[in-house]
Amino acid sequence: MHVRLTSPAEAELVDALEWYIRIREALAGCFLDEHQRLLERLRDNPHQFPRVRQDIHRAGFHRFPYGLIFRIHPEEVEIIACFHDRRDPHHWQRRM
Repeated sequence: MHVRLTSPAEAELVDALEWYIRIREALAGCFLDEHQRLLERLRDNPHQFPRVRQDIHRAGFHRFPYGLIFRIHPEEVEIIACFHDRRDPHHWQRRM
């Protein structure tokens, strides 16, 4: 299945990477590796991740306090947000 990041989700991913680069560059590489593994899991079986509301699912990172918020469509997985767990969820919910 095809996975597509929306523009806001892509911007959030870039922001997170920049944050980890400032802290320690190696962390940014680990974050990106984990993101890629999560995308592969989404391609293989997006239904393995729990719903957080109606048609919205969340796939959590293991090592980092982030999650991918997404919708499953017949032909693609649409990633709505790359979201830090401590942020107000209304931030991504307003995109709905």
